[in-house]
Amino acid sequence: MTVACPFGTHRVITPVGALPQGSERLDNRMEIMPNEILIDVETLNIDSASFTQIRQEAGDDEAQIAQIMLDIVDRRGKHHNPVTGSGGMFIGIVKAIGRDLEAKRDLQVGSRIASLVSLTLTPLVIETIEKIHLDTAQVDIKGQAILFESGIYAVLPDDLPQKLALAALDVAGAPAQTAKLVKPGDTVLIVGAGGKSGSLCLHEAKKRAGVSGKIIAMDYGDGAVQRIQKLDLADVVLDVDATKPVDCLHAFQKASGDRLADLTINCVNIPQTEMTSILCTRDGGTVYFFSMATSFTSAALGAEGVGKDVNMLIGNGYTKSHAAITLEVLRENPKLRQLFSEIYV
Repeated sequence: MTVACPFGTHRVITPVGALPQGSERLDNRMEIMPNEILIDVETLNIDSASFTQIRQEAGDDEAQIAQIMLDIVDRRGKHHNPVTGSGGMFIGIVKAIGRDLEAKRDLQVGSRIASLVSLTLTPLVIETIEKIHLDTAQVDIKGQAILFESGIYAVLPDDLPQKLALAALDVAGAPAQTAKLVKPGDTVLIVGAGGKSGSLCLHEAKKRAGVSGKIIAMDYGDGAVQRIQKLDLADVVLDVDATKPVDCLHAFQKASGDRLADLTINCVNIPQTEMTSILCTRDGGTVYFFSMATSFTSAALGAEGVGKDVNMLIGNGYTKSHAAITLEVLRENPKLRQLFSEIYV
């Protein structure tokens, strides 16, 4: 008889003994165990690094994007991109709650929720792909998913459009971790500040560093720079390619008066930006790699190679109250909410 594990190991097909996130394949049959929740999925929010890779592989052809996504789920029982190793999250409506969870959860059949665990560990079935939103990495589907007993989620709020909330909750760990890491008076560099996670981090960095701090935003291209400038959250905006670390260091030193960052937050969705973050951070400072495009081998060996003694943090997508903190950012900041509304609603 199958024993239902709170972490979902009973769903792992290969390799035996692995946790769902690290598995090659999950059992994605949609008959729930007593400690599982069944969701009718409406929209997938694909991780930015993963969606960028899929778009590049497909040449922006929507039919090819759909086929790549279907193939991933068919092979793995979950949307776990084999190239980037990342997934995303979903929104949907609760269809059934296992009997062991009925009394333990503030949840009802019919509740609309956003998953706060990665698609890389979520059993998923895609029946049809209804629409692909190339500009937002959101994909409307008909399908179903399973949440394990350990899986976290957020009931979607009534005061925010659901796709706006989904977009923000997909990167909820970034602004919430920023709120914990930034200290008054810090010089903070946000790499990839014009994107979804980067713009939310700008708000929290500005709020926490205060009037004595300095917030420097870095991104590449007119569109990203203009988005950052409209938010009026950065003291300096740098238009520079983060895959060119020496150029970025020179630009940052010029902007900061030769002072390096106390904290650097990397939100870029492409590879090879690790050394920009490391070079621009002072010895004893901290680099927070939120980006799923990060190579931690490159970061560790690169820091050693240039003699940098910096603290490097993996971008944990979860921290206490991260969903509440992130949704509150949209309520606090009308400009940021307007930007998200223009893109995602």
